Amino acid sequence: MIVVVPVDPPREGLVLSSLVDETPLSAADAVALYEAAVADVCWAVAESGGDLLVNYRDAETLPDEFVTDDTDTDPEAEVRALVIDALGEDAIAGDGDRDEGVRFERQVGSSRAARIGNTVTHLLEREGADSVGVLEPTVPLVRRTEIDGAAMSVRRHEVVLGPSAEGRTYLTGFREAIDFTDAYATPEVSTLAARATDADLGVGFAPMLPTVGTPAGLRSTIALLEARRLADQPGSEATAAVVDELGLAIGDDGSLERS
Repeated sequence: MIVVVPVDPPREGLVLSSLVDETPLSAADAVALYEAAVADVCWAVAESGGDLLVNYRDAETLPDEFVTDDTDTDPEAEVRALVIDALGEDAIAGDGDRDEGVRFERQVGSSRAARIGNTVTHLLEREGADSVGVLEPTVPLVRRTEIDGAAMSVRRHEVVLGPSAEGRTYLTGFREAIDFTDAYATPEVSTLAARATDADLGVGFAPMLPTVGTPAGLRSTIALLEARRLADQPGSEATAAVVDELGLAIGDDGSLERS
């Protein structure tokens, strides 16, 4: 399975903006957390049996307020640097090399659904991929188990959904393309399921995992990081380190606290 991770350039105000609005995190904190989550997600894919394709947003698909003429802040270069820091130079394929290493492809489309749909459809129909997974860059708790499990499930079901909190999804797997027009409308998981069943495609499900894309998801991620640590099942090292560095914890009333 080709595992697509759609990554934004890690710029203040662009990534994890809801956390800045609704939690004690600053815009710089949100960038640090996003970068760590991307690193952990890419590590999980690299450890799995999937082939990692980093699908980055370039200047054409960024909101106008985040576009700059500064060549030192080229979106592709920012995303490449982030992935290289996480995986190392040896993991990155050379220009035009699609047989080994990590692939980088730019996103094309005017909306999230269009960008994901264009990528999935291209890989399935133009490149002849057996299956394509789309894994959010904000789910640092994901492990190779969930990724490889989704790859197995998509052999039995044409569409596999990994649900997250509040009706969102952290993972989608496809053996057949669906109609992606507004396919990620809230609630994502049921909208995507409806699109699949409308096309007479079978739907399977991956285990539920939180993302750090929302305050509720961040709280759940922090709690699970601590639970895994106590159970001597560590992982998600980059995110765990940033959580510790920022002094984030869950208070007795369930709120996010910062020491």
